[in-house]
Amino acid sequence: MFTGLVEEIGQVASLEKRPDAIRISVRAGRVLEDAEMGDSIAVNGVCVTVTDLSKAFFSADIMPETIRATTLQTLQKGDSVNLERAMKAGGRYGGHFMTGHIDGTGEIVRIVPKGNAHYLDIQSSPEILAGLVEKGSVAVDGTSLTVFRTGTRFFTISLIPHTSAHTILGSKKVGDPVNIECDILQKYIRNQQNVRSRPDDSGALSYETLRDNGFITSIK
Repeated sequence: MFTGLVEEIGQVASLEKRPDAIRISVRAGRVLEDAEMGDSIAVNGVCVTVTDLSKAFFSADIMPETIRATTLQTLQKGDSVNLERAMKAGGRYGGHFMTGHIDGTGEIVRIVPKGNAHYLDIQSSPEILAGLVEKGSVAVDGTSLTVFRTGTRFFTISLIPHTSAHTILGSKKVGDPVNIECDILQKYIRNQQNVRSRPDDSGALSYETLRDNGFITSIK
């Protein structure tokens, strides 16, 4: 699990295309202090497994589905990335629960400075928008944020100066893509609501269920 409190900004050192994956190497510091092979690190919110390690770099293999479903496919050598180690049991909890499994991507369509904050409108799919609630939590490129406003085509987040300075979101521009992970608690609630809305929500086996799935045949 992750919390969405970005620990540092790393830099893509290399990208190596392989037949079944892309190997990414990232220059980092703080997240490597107690890192071991096989550990999980969130790169722009995407959970990856450390497959190689040194004092200043770590490497991970990005699978085809992850490439397809996230913005990691757009990364280039030299790009900055948000980094966070997986939370250890008993560790200090902040932000909100995150799995590192991205629900989809979005595109920044407007940036509005207001006072010392910046408001970002992020356009995304109806499925993503349905998983968001105003004042609820959302992870954008691995950063835990509060949903300021929701709409039919986009949602709005607000960046305080600290977040702008200590994550890559502060350097984003209109048109940039971002990874989005909806609040897992909200997803569980929606799933239970969908289950309860089905005609038979008891969960018990019935003659009709067994028959419809081919386990028994009708007696004539």
